[in-house]
Amino acid sequence: MTDENASPDGGLTAKEQDVIDRIEEEGVDFLRLQFTDILGTVKNVSIPARQAEKAFTEGIYFDGSSIEGFVRIQESDMRLEPDPETFAVLPWRKNEDSAAARLICDVIDTSSGEPFAGDPRGVLKRAIERAQSMGYEVNAAPEPEFFLFEEDEQGRATTVTNDAGGYFDLAPKDLASDVRRDIIYGLESMGFEVEASHHEVAQGQHEINFTYDDALSTADNVATFRAVVRAIAAEHDLHATFMPKPIPRINGSGMHTHMSLFEDGENAFHDGDDEFDLSDTAKQFVAGILEHAPALAAVTNPTVNSYKRLVPGYEAPVYVAWSDRNRSALIRKPAARVPAASRIEARFPDPSCNPYLAFAALIHAGLDGIEKGLECPDPVRENIYEFDEQKREEYGIETLPSDLGGAVEALEEDDVVSDALGEHVYSKFVEAKTQEWQEYLVDVSDWELDRYLETF
Repeated sequence: MTDENASPDGGLTAKEQDVIDRIEEEGVDFLRLQFTDILGTVKNVSIPARQAEKAFTEGIYFDGSSIEGFVRIQESDMRLEPDPETFAVLPWRKNEDSAAARLICDVIDTSSGEPFAGDPRGVLKRAIERAQSMGYEVNAAPEPEFFLFEEDEQGRATTVTNDAGGYFDLAPKDLASDVRRDIIYGLESMGFEVEASHHEVAQGQHEINFTYDDALSTADNVATFRAVVRAIAAEHDLHATFMPKPIPRINGSGMHTHMSLFEDGENAFHDGDDEFDLSDTAKQFVAGILEHAPALAAVTNPTVNSYKRLVPGYEAPVYVAWSDRNRSALIRKPAARVPAASRIEARFPDPSCNPYLAFAALIHAGLDGIEKGLECPDPVRENIYEFDEQKREEYGIETLPSDLGGAVEALEEDDVVSDALGEHVYSKFVEAKTQEWQEYLVDVSDWELDRYLETF
């Protein structure tokens, strides 16, 4: 096994044995071995719980040629190695007689015995290792938003929201408070520490926040969060979607991502003598993200639909700037009650992204700013949405790509972000996203038919 904590005689480690014990205690009869493809879709292989020891000591083999962006048919054998730290009982599959649990896995290339270069979790691990080589630990906390829609008589998703609530509304306008409560109970049963939940700005839109953690655990949690939200919403005959902009002309869903670096147990982003309480390290990290923002967008906002959210007027950031006050900038410095809480907030990612790739790209971009000592521009405290083009030029404020095609082009021209993904993931990701963009370009939308069919 590649796990550095593995038993030298090939047996179980203490943490793996703890999982075996919990399987028996919880009455777990099936295990879902979970991983993600390059696009961020959660995949899993289900095995009987009695195979848990084999999964830990030998791994579980699967056909990688069927997974988006993995390998070709002639090199298809892959192996899953479960991470015992990620064991959790699935709250929607538990009853008096039996339960199912999940383990998040690393993907191993059987031909070399090394971590598979196309495994998104491995991509994030490499980013974390780069940070560690520079003396930093990376923490992150996302704010994933989602919509709840009613289902039709066949159980298919509609775009009919199940309430007419708005920001922080309560029942009776917010009809989903019971759904959010059940989601929170489910998350907490899986080890999440939920900080807050509320109705978001748009009808049918919601947000549940969970606490800061190391970047790898946080990415694991995002993948888990999306699965829990969908499963529990379905129990209420609702469809949960993390699509960035499912309804036109209202606010879309973002995944604002808070980040900080720690060095020797201290927050490397905090400087109490600075006007903004930000250290030079933090400002260089911000400068790195701003420098690479156009290319980052391809990874943090990876769908055609993502760019329907990234337009002025709907509280989504499109301007490459930072601020300690307003939310119209790409990056915000939130207020912090204590030094350990000093952080930056990247406001442009959305919840359709692959969290492993998105975090990895953000980390590499920020570290590039530190390594090169990039100078951070002054914060923009005015509302950039109210700037005209001339004033934006005066302030030197650029904009994110306006569509997926432009973002992919920016990615292809950015060595730092493409290297962050690694050659395998980069090539497969660009191939998939170029195809998505080209398919969109030749499609004809209902909007076009409504506007032009009878006019011309």
